[in-house]
Amino acid sequence: MNWKVFITGVAAGAAAGHLINHYLLEPKTISGDVILENVKEAFKKEGPIEGSWIQLKKQHYKKFAMDTFVYHGGITAIRDGEKKQFEFIADATTGTVIDVYLT
Repeated sequence: MNWKVFITGVAAGAAAGHLINHYLLEPKTISGDVILENVKEAFKKEGPIEGSWIQLKKQHYKKFAMDTFVYHGGITAIRDGEKKQFEFIADATTGTVIDVYLT
């Protein structure tokens, strides 16, 4: 067997393995803008909203066994004839809203 061919094959396999691991297997994060649009759509089902915001910088979040990165955001909505402020925390990897609370 030719050693040059063997070394080239090993290098190509290692490079392919690295690329597959980096681009396909590592968890991807969802854009903060997409998460905000999803939260707004959910709030619109219960009534009108007046404004919204989201911090586009992910923050580390640890509570009990949950250890992840999250986005923080807020919605101003009309509920029971009054303007109310809600804030939410959404998982950056799945887009799942972890918590919503009235401020």
